[in-house]
Amino acid sequence: MEVVHKEMAAAADGKDLWLMGGGELVGQFADQGLLDEIIVSIAPVTLGAGAPLLPRRLELKTEEVAHNGEFACVRYSVVR
Repeated sequence: MEVVHKEMAAAADGKDLWLMGGGELVGQFADQGLLDEIIVSIAPVTLGAGAPLLPRRLELKTEEVAHNGEFACVRYSVVR
């Protein structure tokens, strides 16, 4: 995972990296200590049940809550 992260960082040339693809992918980066923050967009749909956001237990600190159109967006920093 660290090799992939280094390649991604080199390709981004100093810009932020975004991971899209689900909790397991993000969890693999978290396992290696490669996450700085998580931004969650919450759609206005009520679910009776569902899967956890991340299949890992991370300590997160809420940094910002905002809205973007019909979505609520929460930015968390990953506490190390």
